[in-house]
Amino acid sequence: MQSLWHLHRFAYRISGERAAGDGTLAIHTTGRRSGEPRVTLLNYLADDGRYVVVASNAGSDRHPSWWLNLAARPEAEIVVDGRRQPIRARLADGSEREGLWERISAWNSMYPRYAAETQREIPVVVLEPVGS
Repeated sequence: MQSLWHLHRFAYRISGERAAGDGTLAIHTTGRRSGEPRVTLLNYLADDGRYVVVASNAGSDRHPSWWLNLAARPEAEIVVDGRRQPIRARLADGSEREGLWERISAWNSMYPRYAAETQREIPVVVLEPVGS
C-alpha cells in the first residue's frame, strides 16, 4: 500500500499537480515537528462546498501524519481539479460525524473495514474553504 501511495504522489508531482485523479485531492500541510511542507493525496467526499476526508490510515492504530499535522495547524491548502485553495480543517463530531460517516461508508466500503481493524475512532475531517 505504501508503494502505491508513493507512486501516486510521484505522478501528482511530475504532472504539475494535475494527476490527483477523480475524487482525490492533494492536501498541503506543514509538518508539526519539522515545519517542512508536506503533500498527501486523499479521497474526499464533496459536501455542500466543503470537502470531507477520513483519517483512516488503512485501519492502523495510529493516526496518519497528515491528520496530526492538521490537528496542530488546521490552516492548509488543497488542490482539487487543478485548483489550489486555502482551507481550515476541523474534526466532525456528534451527529455531524455520524451522518458523514454513514455517507462515507456507503461511498467507500473500505472505511467500515478499517474501523473494525483499529481500537481508535477514525477521525472524519471537514475541510472548509477560506476566503474567496
